[in-house]
Amino acid sequence: MQGQFDIIVIGSGLGGLECGAMLAREGMGVCVAEQAALPGGCLQSFSRRGHAIDTGMHYIGSMQAGGIMRRYFEYFGILGSLRLRPLDEAFDVVSLPGAGDYAYMHGYEAFEKHLGEWFPHEKAGLGRYCAKLREIGGSIGLGAPAAGFIGECVADPLLRNVLAGTNPLYGGVRESSTLYHHAMVNHSNIEGACRFTGGTQQIADALAAKIREHGGTMLVRSRVVALHTEGRRITGVELADGRMLRANTVISVIHPAETFRLIGPTPVIRKAFRERIGSLPDSYGLFSAYLLLKPGRIPYINRNLYYFAGKDVWKTLFDLEAMRPGMVLLSAQAPDGDPAWCYVVTLMTPVATRPWKAWEGSAPGRRPEAYTALKAAMTQATVDFACARLPELRDAIAHTYAATPLTYRHYTGAPHGAAYGLLKDWRSIMASHIPARTKFDNLLLTGQNLTVHGAIGVTLSAAATCSEIVGTEYLAKKIANA
Repeated sequence: MQGQFDIIVIGSGLGGLECGAMLAREGMGVCVAEQAALPGGCLQSFSRRGHAIDTGMHYIGSMQAGGIMRRYFEYFGILGSLRLRPLDEAFDVVSLPGAGDYAYMHGYEAFEKHLGEWFPHEKAGLGRYCAKLREIGGSIGLGAPAAGFIGECVADPLLRNVLAGTNPLYGGVRESSTLYHHAMVNHSNIEGACRFTGGTQQIADALAAKIREHGGTMLVRSRVVALHTEGRRITGVELADGRMLRANTVISVIHPAETFRLIGPTPVIRKAFRERIGSLPDSYGLFSAYLLLKPGRIPYINRNLYYFAGKDVWKTLFDLEAMRPGMVLLSAQAPDGDPAWCYVVTLMTPVATRPWKAWEGSAPGRRPEAYTALKAAMTQATVDFACARLPELRDAIAHTYAATPLTYRHYTGAPHGAAYGLLKDWRSIMASHIPARTKFDNLLLTGQNLTVHGAIGVTLSAAATCSEIVGTEYLAKKIANA
């Protein structure tokens, strides 16, 4: 079976769905090919005992009036169908052992005022910090260090840790993380952070519906196994079931290394380039424990709690020898039922992907006993860590489930289950820079590997990729005037 389209998008994570929606809206014949049974990647929600549980996205920023993400959702025509719940004024809380809890407030004036009350000797530095975040929030990427910038703004070691406390949102690493990543993610959340009542699958479903509404095609359970080429053009997209799809342009959302592995030997891609792409370091993975709570036991927590094991917030990785998390992010899911109570709580902790590589060939539900034992031990340690900080949580837990980097790999296809794709390093920014255009005239890339991690980075990447087809100025005007 053969299909002819204007655009084929490989992968239906947020970036793939956004590219599909943008280009279908422009009247192009779009086909989105997804290997899983549902579209969405880490937007997917899964069901346990009647509760929808989010896979990867737990809150989103820039959703205030005029915010970047809100404007894009308006442009896609899906804002009205999304069930949003704005987070509290104090939307993030960084908790450091022996040093107290410190809130991130919505709005720069409140953010600066609140932390200024805790650190009156650093008011000037906080002002410089906020001014730079605002500046970068509307700029292009900068090759400067996040940790170094924070250190230049403020001298107080405690405040430095507080300002860096949400670094797990972008796969933070002290030595390499860029100021641009730190600023874009935090700027977005300070502007207006929200959760999605009933799960983030609604975003994927709404975007997929818009693609279909504009005449596009959504293919699920359709794994791409090869990209056929002739000269500098992709001539066919081969699926695992033997179908061959053809298009004028192909957009790949999957990891660049995986994308180029789909292309056989060709003089267009030099060996040195393949080796460089294949050797680029990836971010760490995430381990998640999902807690289903007994009704009426824990009041709904409308903010995110960042619990750290030590006073250095850059030391986040789970210590497998001590069987102890470096930090845990506690995020309650906005309830579909009684809004006063928590029903689902997610505990997320960063973890190295290396220990899971031995089991990459196994399938979900059929993992070896050693994998199952490690997963169970990490689940218990993560739950114990969170309950030590929120004691009322323990007796409220009814059921517990967990996801490892291999689970995320199943959803996203990212090598080894890296949570944020390629690691961005301010010390060698060009080495890890992946442009949307490739050596093939009709193959484009998109997704979090290109610019910034998270929803805002993926969305900006999708717009940049689509601009290569329809024009930057044209698309910017369409989004601004939506």
